Amino acid sequence: MTDELDEATFAKRLKDVAPVGSDAAQKLQSVAQADRSFDPKHFLNGAKAAYEMIVSAFAEGDRKTLKSLLSREVFDSFSTAIGEREKAGDTVEFKFVGISSTEIIDAEVSGKTINITIKFVSDLITATRNRAGEVIDGDPVTIRDVTDVWTFSRDVTARDPNWRLVATGSAA
Repeated sequence: MTDELDEATFAKRLKDVAPVGSDAAQKLQSVAQADRSFDPKHFLNGAKAAYEMIVSAFAEGDRKTLKSLLSREVFDSFSTAIGEREKAGDTVEFKFVGISSTEIIDAEVSGKTINITIKFVSDLITATRNRAGEVIDGDPVTIRDVTDVWTFSRDVTARDPNWRLVATGSAA
């Protein structure tokens, strides 16, 4: 096997993920050089599943699920927000409708760590109610578009093949 990743093989892996020759495709190629098992389409499907699990677990206050999917820093932030919600007596009504689109917007290899940033556009129904049952945020019936920008990370030398969410943000 050569040190160079077979471009034709990798181009097939990129199908439906990033246009050939694009900045994203070039960055994903460097990821594939660092991790020969990397499959962009498989990664994106896994990221979509993780996104749904994470937003649902956050809404439900499910720290156990979150702990296995998040970096320590992101988990601490999410756990603090859940704790504040619980302390205030607020409850969340949540329904995950679906993901409208995903786009890999950045990828980098830094030493033995791979970071991939994805823009998710999802459809959610979410409302927060206070102790009295009044809606204080969101709407319990209206679907709203939510755009999140999340970065997943993985150490290519680790035995654990799973990616962890290491950064979250919103698209402007």
